[in-house]
Amino acid sequence: MTKRIAFLTASEGIEAVELTEPWDAVTGAGHTAELLSPDSGEVQLFNHLDKAETRSVDKAVGDASVDDYDALVLPGGVANPDALRMDEGAVSFIKAFVASGKPVAAICHAPWTLVEAGVLSGKRVTSWPSLQTDIRNAGGDWVDEEVVEDGNLITSRNPDDLPAFNKAVLAALG
Repeated sequence: MTKRIAFLTASEGIEAVELTEPWDAVTGAGHTAELLSPDSGEVQLFNHLDKAETRSVDKAVGDASVDDYDALVLPGGVANPDALRMDEGAVSFIKAFVASGKPVAAICHAPWTLVEAGVLSGKRVTSWPSLQTDIRNAGGDWVDEEVVEDGNLITSRNPDDLPAFNKAVLAALG
């Protein structure tokens, strides 16, 4: 059964492989991926600090409904989740998605958006190491592991963890 997966990013600062590899994994498994962002138009991907490709936004997050998707993927990059957590509509969408019980997968710096959404209390998660204090302050249990699943949350530390992250996302889709 084909599932519909939302990928939510800010307009720039997205670590390219953290969007493209999970995107390719879910579409390669026969699912539909859609790119959401606070604004329509295009988003700018990066290879670390260097500009990479752009991607067209399928829908503004303010026009999206959690009911339309089977899972949510939150790519990292330092600037991307930092900007995204300042957007009230994006944070509300993430909070509602977590509350829905559907899979929510966040990699590298993306758990900053989960901190902002206030959904980490009592949850075991991983991320880029610099986020561990923020996660603990938000009530989460930060661990240094390749991939961590707790309830409907799937988290990984960095691009090196993408194979395990993608495997966990696909398993959660059934």
